[in-house]
Amino acid sequence: MLKDAMGGYRGTVTEISRIIIEQPDNAEAWYNRGNAWSSCGEYDGAVRDYTMAINIGLRFREAINAYGNRGMARIEAGDLDGAIEDFSEIIARKPKNRSILRNAYQKRALVNEKKGDRKCAAVDRSMVAMLLPNSNHNNQ
Repeated sequence: MLKDAMGGYRGTVTEISRIIIEQPDNAEAWYNRGNAWSSCGEYDGAVRDYTMAINIGLRFREAINAYGNRGMARIEAGDLDGAIEDFSEIIARKPKNRSILRNAYQKRALVNEKKGDRKCAAVDRSMVAMLLPNSNHNNQ
């Protein structure tokens, strides 16, 4: 198993599981195992591990990533309401990075569209337009 330049663990589900057994309160290990589960198409496992990481506690940036990754895994697992909750949480936390915020609105719009809620999707798409770098709304 490797530790990346930022100090986070990366590896296979099995390797990261060993760390979780030794350090069950290691939120980053749970997050990394969620990524490993997701990368091999095991979305239910990914959702469980992202949830554990969030519940244990991650720094702001990592929590935003965990909500986004869990939202994507929830879409793949068929939990559209859960995905909307995750993208809504990112929006509620108001990350200063406009690209991240715009992406959360875009993803939530797509999920709302998939659910047949065109009105909510349209509202989210208007927020995406306002967050675009060259939008007229940004110059007001």
